[in-house]
Amino acid sequence: MIYFDSAATTLQKPASVPAAVADALRTMTTPGRGDHPAARLAADLMLRCRMEAAEFFGAAQPEDVILTANATHGLNVAIHSLVSPGDTVAVSGYEHNAVTRPLHAIGNVSLRIVNGRLFDRVHMVEGFRRAVDQGVKAVICTHTSNVFGYVLPMDDIAAICREKGVPLIVDASQSAGIQPVSLQSWGAAYVAMPGHKGLYGPQGTGLLLCGEGQNPVPLLAGGTGNLSRQQEMPDFLPDRLEAGTQNVHGAAGLLAGLEFVRSLGLEEIRRRESRVIRVLAEGLKKRGGYRVFDDPMGESSVLSVVPLHVAPESLADQLAEQGVAVRAGLHCAPLAHRTAGTEETGTLRFSSSAFNTVEEAEMVLRMLS
Repeated sequence: MIYFDSAATTLQKPASVPAAVADALRTMTTPGRGDHPAARLAADLMLRCRMEAAEFFGAAQPEDVILTANATHGLNVAIHSLVSPGDTVAVSGYEHNAVTRPLHAIGNVSLRIVNGRLFDRVHMVEGFRRAVDQGVKAVICTHTSNVFGYVLPMDDIAAICREKGVPLIVDASQSAGIQPVSLQSWGAAYVAMPGHKGLYGPQGTGLLLCGEGQNPVPLLAGGTGNLSRQQEMPDFLPDRLEAGTQNVHGAAGLLAGLEFVRSLGLEEIRRRESRVIRVLAEGLKKRGGYRVFDDPMGESSVLSVVPLHVAPESLADQLAEQGVAVRAGLHCAPLAHRTAGTEETGTLRFSSSAFNTVEEAEMVLRMLS
């Protein structure tokens, strides 16, 4: 299979990831539930995973790194911690349902949607400045659009939030492991990310980075392995947000994925991924018959196109029959399509990983000729 659906989940993992999961399954139980070797090994593993993530993503200390089930889990914690009914929140016009649905579920939340032009970073910054100047409770923004690969100007957006004293929540689902992500340099309240995409970890894993001075609201209450006499959840991290048995085996794979990303380096990962996407984008533009949404700065590992002669879903099915995995539709982000004018058709999306090659891109282009 030629796999171009890594924006959903990376299928090809470094060999160290399944090996780490298998080892944890054989040797580890649950941290904080016993003083035997299997529990101690698990506790050490969880600490090493937090330490690696804290250093890589600029958290002040390992305790500020929360192990979650996915980015959606982390975003729900962050949003429910900062947003209440009646609040006004600024979001980009490229948000995923993982942001918009939790806001909708809270109820009576006004959205100030910044519909910056696609790939126009200056226009996006100006839009967020206007939105924040009008008064908002929080800013919630994707770092990279999962539909179009648009890398938003997060450094500038974060600077506006710091200047105005507005808390910032960043959805790093498509940027973690590809673009530089730093909780501290942004001064963000929270940064959420999955483990199963650019970090090459297993599904069912994720990270929530908590900024200084935050008081997150637990979505779950239950056992934490300590303070068992009291009925209130602990008031300290990470225990406050990690009720119940943790996914130690998933954390083992996530740690291995983080170590792989660190060893290869973000610059090399971006170079590999964007090179493949550029080949696809240029090839489809030369062939004609496609509306191609490609980043002129060439930073992206995601490419969306709208075929002019066939529905995106039909073309995705045709490619699947030839052994090529892509994704078609709205990609759980109808707001992004509304902003870009593709809500009626959706798009056909190619998304690469560090394991894709130019040769694979050229093979797909020949299939589409």
